[in-house]
Amino acid sequence: MLMTFLICMVPAFPIAQDLPMLGAQVFIEPGQTEQQTEGLFKTLAEHGMNICRIRMFESYMIDEKGDWDFSLFDRAFQMAEKYDVKVMGTFFPATSKTDIGGWKFPKNDEQLNSFATYIQKTVQHFKTYKSLYAWVLINEPGGGLYDTAFSRSKRAIWDNENPEITQVENGYPILADLRDQAFERYMTSWMLNWIAQEVRKYDKDIHLHVNNHAIFSNAQAYDFPYWQTFLNSLGGSAHASWHFGLFERKAYAMAMAANAEIIRSGSGELPWLMTELQGGSNIYSGYNPMCPTPEEITQWLWLTVGAEGKGAIFWSLNPRASGIEAGGWALLDFQHQPTDRLLAVANVSKSIEKHKKIIAKAFKQDPKINLIYFKESFWTETIQTRNGVAATDGRNVGFKEILGYYKALLESGINANIAAYEEFDFSRDNYEGHTIVLANQVALPKASVSKLENFVTKGGKLIVSGLTGLFDENVHNVMLTGFPFQALFGGNISEIKYIDKVFPFPVNNTKQPLSGVLFKGIIAKKEGVTTLVNEDDVILGVRNQYGLGQVVWIPSLIGLGAWENSITPLADWLVTECKPDENNLFLFENPTEDVLMQTLQSPNGGLTTICINKSGKKQILPLRTSSKKNWKGTVLFANKTGGVEGTVLNIDNEETLVVHWE
Repeated sequence: MLMTFLICMVPAFPIAQDLPMLGAQVFIEPGQTEQQTEGLFKTLAEHGMNICRIRMFESYMIDEKGDWDFSLFDRAFQMAEKYDVKVMGTFFPATSKTDIGGWKFPKNDEQLNSFATYIQKTVQHFKTYKSLYAWVLINEPGGGLYDTAFSRSKRAIWDNENPEITQVENGYPILADLRDQAFERYMTSWMLNWIAQEVRKYDKDIHLHVNNHAIFSNAQAYDFPYWQTFLNSLGGSAHASWHFGLFERKAYAMAMAANAEIIRSGSGELPWLMTELQGGSNIYSGYNPMCPTPEEITQWLWLTVGAEGKGAIFWSLNPRASGIEAGGWALLDFQHQPTDRLLAVANVSKSIEKHKKIIAKAFKQDPKINLIYFKESFWTETIQTRNGVAATDGRNVGFKEILGYYKALLESGINANIAAYEEFDFSRDNYEGHTIVLANQVALPKASVSKLENFVTKGGKLIVSGLTGLFDENVHNVMLTGFPFQALFGGNISEIKYIDKVFPFPVNNTKQPLSGVLFKGIIAKKEGVTTLVNEDDVILGVRNQYGLGQVVWIPSLIGLGAWENSITPLADWLVTECKPDENNLFLFENPTEDVLMQTLQSPNGGLTTICINKSGKKQILPLRTSSKKNWKGTVLFANKTGGVEGTVLNIDNEETLVVHWE
């Protein structure tokens, strides 16, 4: 589908510093005294926090007569300058008193024009402050496109540029399409680009940023490669209470790591930072009530650093006094005194500063294992399950099959890449040692056939599971209309059986059976293709040599099965299939449930491992390495009694252990 945008090019000068910045939202509202405002910025500085966000409420800047008064926020920017704190101002145009997140699209042109005036007034006024670091274009884009005069007028233009097709070339009618989802994705990008252009009218140089949110349900709405053309950095909101509903609490660290990986991939060559993390209790708001522990705060910060994040900002430093969310989410108590959570942030900040020569330019060690997702897959699942029980009984799998793989790999010490199809580099001449996993990507557009074939032909390995490729971008079941991946995958699917319990999956090269759940696909394989899984003379998995590479195809949900049963068999199998020893210098000797590890590489060749123990008990973890070097480990950070002896980690429950290896 054609999409028309007016591109606002990013300034070519560097913006973000190399060392990660830590900070918090400073909530500014009428009623605060000058002494209170200064105290907030002084607190940031005293706890090693050098960046903040401020929500720039239009309703606090303009009166009923239309006169502008910026004094409330002037005071905050002046205090930021006094204490050397960078400010990321978030545009927050006037909205209803009960709207805690802000609107994402105007309801009509009048509201859009009012937003433009607000941007003009705000940008022109605050651009003179040295403390101003960036503008956050809008808070948490994604969703919120309602049936309004504005959306209808934009849809009419879009429909004219993207005419509807009623049937495909071979005659099959298009009875369910993805146009509504494609339009909303287009409009999310249109809105952000429009705001960016408005800012650039008055400030050509200021840093532009945006924080996506609820990534596991909104990823398909975000066109990150396009956003890179008008942003200077990418961010995200990763609130455990709002955004991690797929996970048990002990898996929140894994969820944070996966969230960070999706944003890291989406940022491309731009820096990224986690723009919102939960700082305190969500007393009445949010989905899952909780108060983060100091250990969780520590884990989230180091996981951000471990995914090349250049900063992390908590929501919030101080609790707001009025409105929904009053009294919640903060790092300070009601007497504006530091909590144990704020002290945890300060402890991490101190370690980052102490070891800045190691951390500043470290980059993620690429395991060359890529969990690829397609927007069309998520859209198709939504279409197929909408208004039915399948939307809630588990058959709408979404990210869960991908996350099963990610968990198995992370608990082996492998921080896999998670990327949208559009973000993966298909232009290489050689893919030996690289793996792409397509985990229950139920709809694959026909345009992806040649790129995936090229990847495997040039030596890559493709692992395919679940109902991947069952549909095309027109929501046709391609097993009936013509399967474009038959040559690559090594056959066709003859039938899919629904299974109402976890079932064993005896792959012929595993120590113990994998686990499947929900769907069991039966393969009608081509001649010359190797059978990988054979059960009662029914073929459930194949291995197909294709060019210099190969495809492993198991049309059952082995990622979700591992998530719901045991991760270890899948982890063992993936290590065998992907051979990460050849790409990763450190792995766990054995996969360890609920223990995670990321690895950063320094330009000088040293490595830094970030290990987090969520297992409920102390762990002794031998590491294995493909290198014959005598590695010497030095502890950079440990918030309990953990340490290293040789290449063996000792780590307490809930501890974060950061070790640098030379």
